[in-house]
Amino acid sequence: MNTRVSIVHCCDYSNVKDAIKEALDLIGGLETIIAPGNRVLLKPNILAIRPPEDAVNTHPAVVSAMCELVSDVGGIPIVGDGAGIVRPDSTATAQALKVSGIEDAACSCGAEVINFETSGFVEVDVPGARQLSRLYIAKAVLEADVIVSLPKLKTHELTLYTGAVKNLFGIIPRKNRKQAHSLEERNLFGEAVVDIYSIIKPHLAVMDGVIGMEGDGPSRGTPKYTEVVMASYDCVALDVVASELMGFDPLKIPTNTAALARGFGTKHPEVVGTPLEEVKVKFKRPTGGFTALIPSFLRRILRKRITVRPFINTSKCTLCKACILNCSVDAIEEAGGVLRINDEECIQCYCCRELCPNDAVEVKKSLLLKIMTRSRN
Repeated sequence: MNTRVSIVHCCDYSNVKDAIKEALDLIGGLETIIAPGNRVLLKPNILAIRPPEDAVNTHPAVVSAMCELVSDVGGIPIVGDGAGIVRPDSTATAQALKVSGIEDAACSCGAEVINFETSGFVEVDVPGARQLSRLYIAKAVLEADVIVSLPKLKTHELTLYTGAVKNLFGIIPRKNRKQAHSLEERNLFGEAVVDIYSIIKPHLAVMDGVIGMEGDGPSRGTPKYTEVVMASYDCVALDVVASELMGFDPLKIPTNTAALARGFGTKHPEVVGTPLEEVKVKFKRPTGGFTALIPSFLRRILRKRITVRPFINTSKCTLCKACILNCSVDAIEEAGGVLRINDEECIQCYCCRELCPNDAVEVKKSLLLKIMTRSRN
C-alpha cells in the first residue's frame, strides 16, 4: 500500500480546496481510488454541537471542498457521522451537523447527509480482534464504495492525539463506544480503536490542520493555527506524521502503536510536499495525557498516586446529565440535585469532560503528578 503522506501549507480556509487538491495530487490523486459512479462516504470529525470557530469539528470548508473534488472525478459524495455526545432523544448528531456548518456545506454541494445515530447499524465479526470481537458498524459505511476519513488535527486527553484512525470511532454506536472506554487503560483503548480500523480501512485520509486544537482536546482545548492540510491513502501513516508534526513521539500514541503492531502503516512514511521540519509546531499537551509519558510499569505501581481525576463544577452544571449517559462505567451519581463522580469507580477515560456541553467537568492532578509534570507543558 502507498504510505506516502503529503503536507501542503494552507494559511486559511478560503483557499483550502486548492490546498487539498495539491495534497491529493502529490500522492496520486482521487482518480486512483474513485471510479465514476462510486458512492464516496466522507467521514468528518463531528464530535460535538460546536461552531466552526471552536476548532472542535472538521471545518465545513474542508467538507465542501472534498464534496466538490469527489464530484469532479465522477464520484457521488455522501457525508456521514455520529456525534461523540449522545442524548436520550437521539438529537445530538442532528444538532451537531447543523451547528458545525457541515450539513449546510454538504447540502450546498448536492451531497447526501447521513446521521449514523439514526440511520442504522449492522453487527459484524472482527477477525483477529484484540479487544472488540463483535462490533456494530454504521450501515452507510458498509454500503459505501469508497471511504474517506476527514479528521481534525487535535490533542486528546486519553490518547494524546486524535486523527485519521481514531476518527472511525464515530462509525460505531454508544454501546460499543462505552465498551471500548471501559477497558480503563489507554493502550487497551488504542487496541479497541484499531479493531474498528481492522475491518473498516478508509481508502484515503485528508487532515484538517489549518486550525487544530492543543491542550485539553478533543473538545476543551484551544484553537491552534497550524496552517497545513495533509493527505495519505494510509490512515496510520498520516497519524504517524501528524503526531510528530505536533511535537509528540508517534510511538507514544496508543492508536499508532496498536496499528503498527498489527502490521498497519509504517513507522517511517515518505513525506512529500512541504518538509515536515518546516511545519512542526509544538502543541500544548492535554492535562489527562501527561500520564502517557510515564512508563507503564511505574503507572501500575503508582496508579493511585499519579492521577488526573475529573470532577463536576456544580456552579457550571445544568443537570443535563450528558455525563451520566456517556459514562462508560456508570461512575456518576445524582444526589440532592447535584452530580458527583465516584472516584472509586472512575477509570479516568475523560468522556464526561469531553462530552459535557457546559464545560462543567474539570480535572485535578494528584500531588505526585503535579511534581512530575511541573517542568513540562
